[in-house]
Amino acid sequence: MGSITLRKRKDGSAAYTAQIRIMKKGETVYQESQTFDRKTTAQAWIRKREAELHEPGAIEKANRDGVTVREMIERYLDQYEKLRPLGKTKRATLNAIKETWLGDIVDTDLTSQKLVEYALGRMEKDGIQAQTVGNDLAHLGAVLSVARPAWGYDVDPNAMPDARKVLRKMGAVSKSRERNRRPTLDELDRILKYFAEMRDRRKQEIDMVRVVVFALFSTRRQEEITRIRWDALNDKEQSALITDMKNPGQKHGNDVWCHMPDEAWNIMQSMPKVAAEAFPYNSRSVSAAFTRACNFLEIDDLHFHDLRHDGVSRLFEMGWDIPKVASVSGHRDWNSMRRYTHLRGNGDPYKGWEWIEKVISGPVIEAQRRIKRRVEDRDP
Repeated sequence: MGSITLRKRKDGSAAYTAQIRIMKKGETVYQESQTFDRKTTAQAWIRKREAELHEPGAIEKANRDGVTVREMIERYLDQYEKLRPLGKTKRATLNAIKETWLGDIVDTDLTSQKLVEYALGRMEKDGIQAQTVGNDLAHLGAVLSVARPAWGYDVDPNAMPDARKVLRKMGAVSKSRERNRRPTLDELDRILKYFAEMRDRRKQEIDMVRVVVFALFSTRRQEEITRIRWDALNDKEQSALITDMKNPGQKHGNDVWCHMPDEAWNIMQSMPKVAAEAFPYNSRSVSAAFTRACNFLEIDDLHFHDLRHDGVSRLFEMGWDIPKVASVSGHRDWNSMRRYTHLRGNGDPYKGWEWIEKVISGPVIEAQRRIKRRVEDRDP
């Protein structure tokens, strides 16, 4: 049974301290106290709190030390990295969150108000955009979604949904903007001429001429291109096994057989088979080379990934239906393909494009010869 103690404050006002002490076998197993301005409020708190503590497991839960958001994130990163490696962006975001003041908040104190405060603080102090705030909360939400059912942490399941609802109404979170940028034929011509010149002057470690045009016709991302292996091709179906294809909720282990249109297949077959991979390059180096070229040529706001967008849109412009396009792009959710409806017309915009034949019959750069020599040197 709880007790109430009256004491006087320095200003002469009354303070009522309500205390609950629970004994088992002559020992105190739990105690808690709160101070109120009115005796009736203290009595109401005792009745409410005692009823809560009579619930099965309530005392054990109350005695448990709180687990911080930082500890939750660290456990999530440790366990999920072993089961299914996370993407570098998600890992970096979670590591950044756990080093903020939010990382010190314990599970029982994590409320929607604190999440809203964190999000607004990021926008005001760090100057980040609503899309970034939305990504932060999405990644943290993944941690909180397993913290309660998997680990028994006392996380309010409504904290994140309520916070996102409030922030959405305030315009403080939003989805990433969909890019609709496609390269023009003139831009591609300038880029390929630039890379061809670099190749001929032997100042290029990567055959970017082939990589760029292959990316366009295959619709493959830069990481996927550099993972295609010669022993993972199906000549009969003209397809390649694309490993660890990007997919919401799953990336590692998401291996998909994708059809290669004629142009992409012929370009890939023109690559020398001197390594296990058809394009034995570092994906980051591919992206960096493309960015440097665009900057040098003063081509504004064009990313390597925009080649994929252009390639998928091209297939629709040629009259391909959704299942046939998806067999090339690897999309599992056909609804996500609606963003490729910004078409420029009907027919193949690359029909008769001179660069197709130039790429297929073009010279092999010095970098490929060096790869071949390294492979030969390893063989006994």
